[in-house]
Amino acid sequence: MSAPKTATSESLLAAVLKSLDDDKGEDIVQINLRGRSEMGDYMVIASGRSTRQVTAMAEKLTDRLKQEYGVISKIEGKDAGDWVLIDTGDVIVHIFRPEVREFYQLEKMWQTGAASTA
Repeated sequence: MSAPKTATSESLLAAVLKSLDDDKGEDIVQINLRGRSEMGDYMVIASGRSTRQVTAMAEKLTDRLKQEYGVISKIEGKDAGDWVLIDTGDVIVHIFRPEVREFYQLEKMWQTGAASTA
């Protein structure tokens, strides 16, 4: 087993985006939080089509980050599967079912022209 890679904000962001894309996440949005929030450097928001897909994407993402970077992520909401929050420290990830994402509209709260779609 090789040593974990160095986890910078950018490398974690890239790994998160790749994992979500590999698992067929939809409408993936990244938001740069630097200078706007102390909670992290980036926020990523994505949708899964069902509670099963949302839960599976969250599990795979946390497993991949642990394997590749040795990052132990905090995870909330996985049991319900409507909205999972994954906190890697530098990157905050929200995975929603589409209806739940539409209801909360997190992007509108954080987007001020600083977001980009992956």
